[in-house]
Amino acid sequence: MPTVIECVPNISEGRDEKRVSEIAAAVRAAAGVRLLDVSSDSSHNRSVLTFVADAAGVREGVRALFDAAVPRIDLRQHSGEHPRMGAVDVVPVIPIRGATVEQCVALSREIGAEIAERHKIPVYLYEDSASSEKRRNLAEIRKGQFEGFAAKMREPDWKPDFGPDSPHPTAGVVAVGARPPLIAYNVNLGTRDLAVAERIAKSIRHLGGGFRYVKAMPVELADRGQVQVSINMTNFRKSPLHRVFECVRSEAERHGVPIVGSEIVGLCPAEALMMAAEHYLRLERFSSEQVLELRLLEE
Repeated sequence: MPTVIECVPNISEGRDEKRVSEIAAAVRAAAGVRLLDVSSDSSHNRSVLTFVADAAGVREGVRALFDAAVPRIDLRQHSGEHPRMGAVDVVPVIPIRGATVEQCVALSREIGAEIAERHKIPVYLYEDSASSEKRRNLAEIRKGQFEGFAAKMREPDWKPDFGPDSPHPTAGVVAVGARPPLIAYNVNLGTRDLAVAERIAKSIRHLGGGFRYVKAMPVELADRGQVQVSINMTNFRKSPLHRVFECVRSEAERHGVPIVGSEIVGLCPAEALMMAAEHYLRLERFSSEQVLELRLLEE
């Protein structure tokens, strides 16, 4: 069985199409890499690239990504709704087929060491690769953002796992780690009131007493005259899409606000969508064996 590892780096650029295209082209050209998706958001000023490869290909893809992104992204000139700490903000490594979590943890550490050596960028290991429990949660690492990291890194608890003890002057710092598949899911609300989105986000995220495997924050979509509940779903089996959506809808109704749409950023496991279809269509005895395209892939 061929090894398939997914890598989903997030870069702090979502407005300059030429710059994003150049970075994506560099990743696409890396040996052994198949670039599956590039999703950009101008309000977030962030792009998510999704590629798959074996372990050697992931190393090549990440090397090409940093070689292209570091000269093109200057965080001193960056602004956007999404929190960020690095030009390449995060590099998740995800086992899909023929690779174990342990192998991806080892790969993430090799990648992190190379980034630090090649570009003099501080690297923090997170999720399953974390060197301490305090660093497992990406949001904890990212607190302070780019502008606050020089002071943060002077604290003994926040020495990087690899690289210098101060941020790169334009590229900041980066988090690298192995993790399960994550769904980036956003729900857009028919209001300009960011406080409503914040209250809804707080009600569904784990830190606010909501779903165990949900992270959420409010985002202003100024160009659309709307606000958004931006959600990361870290375990869609235990916190399913449809349950989270229904909770957002219920909370929005309490505030007299409609949902005007939702979106999935990047790629999503078919199982998550099938679970939503099974729920809303009230399917009985439904199985993935009934999905035509999945059956064809078995041949």
